[in-house]
Amino acid sequence: MGSGGLTDRFGRRITYVRLSVTDRCDLRCVYCMSENMTFLPRAQLLTLEEVARVGRLFSELGVTKLRVTGGEPLVRPNVVSLFERLGALPGIQDLTLTTNATQLPRYATALREAGVTRINISLDSLRPERFRAITRVGRIERTLDGLDAAQTAGFNGIKLNSVILKNRNHDEVVDLVHFAVDRGIDISFIEEMPLGVISEHDRAEAFYSSDEIRADLENHFDLLPTLEKTGGPSRYMRVAGTPTRVGFISPHSHNFCSDCNRVRVTPQGRLLLCLGQEHSVDLRRALHANPTDDDRVKQVILAAMDLKPAGHDFDLEAKPVIFRHMNATGG
Repeated sequence: MGSGGLTDRFGRRITYVRLSVTDRCDLRCVYCMSENMTFLPRAQLLTLEEVARVGRLFSELGVTKLRVTGGEPLVRPNVVSLFERLGALPGIQDLTLTTNATQLPRYATALREAGVTRINISLDSLRPERFRAITRVGRIERTLDGLDAAQTAGFNGIKLNSVILKNRNHDEVVDLVHFAVDRGIDISFIEEMPLGVISEHDRAEAFYSSDEIRADLENHFDLLPTLEKTGGPSRYMRVAGTPTRVGFISPHSHNFCSDCNRVRVTPQGRLLLCLGQEHSVDLRRALHANPTDDDRVKQVILAAMDLKPAGHDFDLEAKPVIFRHMNATGG
């Protein structure tokens, strides 16, 4: 059943799945969630065994890259056991993690031993007071300690992810690239995605485009075009004379939907076919209805590919049509 792989009705091959294991987080970033969140009851989440089964079924259908996300995935109890299961899958060439790094001093070595190949670390500011304002409760020292632990553990790749907001941190893009160059790691700049209603945050007012970021950087760095990719939506350029790549994730200004190769599974087990649309399938129900019949669940996944839309319809000026917050989607 898996030999033909997953292909949607637009001919796009799906090789990348993002598995969210929790909507909980130990930070409260302004673009991700409201300050006072109500999180999912734990009984509504997929068990780690179910997440591992989903990962295995996708690998048998031709998926080669899995990314574990949250919320903050490392706050999920016993989550390393999931990475051990996913890391043992023969078809997975790239097992990655997105994290805020606060838990990496505790888990980095175990994650590397479990088979995690690459880590993306969220870092939106290098200024302690600004970092706390963006995360509402965070201390930058904890994230930097986590980055140190990741580099010591020796992952194949470490990348910073920075969501850039006008008049909040747009003036730090040059400093962030210098920081990445000094560390010998990559960095991607992300245009904010309008998911969920956050009353104290005006997304249209805070929008800062990839083109503006690139123009700022080109005043300080020689950026060289490159065709290198990591299987995700970043479009990369290399900082001349360094190993550092600068990526741009541009859901608004340079839509990447035409070659989308990914789907997401939420903590509740909904298979989301598009980040910016509500098309989804209840995988949890399929798993519970077919506890030993993998082929039936695969058939549900295969059928879901026909629901994948041509693209998202993000509009910063409009009220969000997507009411789930980023932490409930899988960041």
